[in-house]
This record gives sequence, C-alpha cells and structure tokens, in this order.
Amino acid sequence: MFKRVENELELAMFNGIWTTVWMEKGFELEFSENALERFVVVTAEGHYVGTSEIKPYSLISSSINDAGPFQTYPKVIEAASAIAEIDKIALLRPYRGRYIADLLSSAVYIAEKLQMKYFVSLLEPVFLRALRITYQVPLEKVGEKVFYKGDDVVPVLFNMEQMYRNKQRYEWLVYPQETVLATTGAEG
Repeated sequence: MFKRVENELELAMFNGIWTTVWMEKGFELEFSENALERFVVVTAEGHYVGTSEIKPYSLISSSINDAGPFQTYPKVIEAASAIAEIDKIALLRPYRGRYIADLLSSAVYIAEKLQMKYFVSLLEPVFLRALRITYQVPLEKVGEKVFYKGDDVVPVLFNMEQMYRNKQRYEWLVYPQETVLATTGAEG
C-alpha cells in the first residue's frame, strides 16, 4: 500500500529509500525543497520499500526543463496550471516489480485530488517500456533519450487525467482503504 509522508520518521524513511536507489544507480542526489506531496510504499509486514514525490512544475523555472523540451511542448503549455512533476519514483531492489502498482496508484490518487491533467518526468528507458507495455500507462515522449545527472532518461508526459477518469481500465490501480474513506469523508 502507499501512504502520505506525514511525520519526520516517515520523511527519514522516504529519504533513505530514494537516496539508496539513486546511489545504487549512480544518479546525482537532488533534494527537493518544495513538494506538493510525498508518498512511501509500505508492505503488509510494515517495511518501507518505495517512494514517489510530486513537485510543482513551472514552464519557466523547473530544473526538469534542462533535460527535455517540456516548456515548448503544446500540451504542457496549454495545461500549465494543471501540471506537476513526479520525481523520486524508487523501489528498493528486493521489492522491484511487485510494488510498481502502489507507486503508480499514489500518483493517480494525488493527481485526482489536486485535479492535475499531466505529470512531467524523466524515466529510464527500461522503466518507461514497463509502464507502457505492462501497465498501459498513457504517456508520451516529449523528447529523445538524453544523459542527465548519471543515466540515460527519456522526458515524458503522463496523462494523469485519463487514468483517474477511467479507473476501471487499470486493474493495477488501488487506493488504500483509509485513503478511500478519507477522500469520501472529505467530499461528502
């Protein structure tokens, strides 16, 4: 399941997971000052195994624009106020594969909550292929593969609105029970 980072302990777990994965892969560490939301993936046994972070996106000042032509992409320009960046998508090595759905679900959940149309991101080519083929995630390449801060990445645009408006198409999509209850309670 996924859960919001809500305290200092969970933030420490969050930072421990993504920095471990980044160092293992040879990525440059880049801590975010402004996050809209941070999530951790927690196993049924209580192990913290994955992370995702949603950050504000700006056509003018987001550093992700250095790696891909997001600021000139028509869909990004048109929906500028309804776009965020998804970063720090990480799973500890023993848990890769099994918990990707939880990471993706956290992204869809927060996109719906914040009414975001798109997320921009930089993805490893192999991970991009898995998202497209295995999970049928609606995304499009915004530019060509580039070497950026330690690895080859592809700049992509996730169509988040398509996923949260058509949840039945995504069998892997799961919101934790307490998240569903909290969302229902907040709206009702």
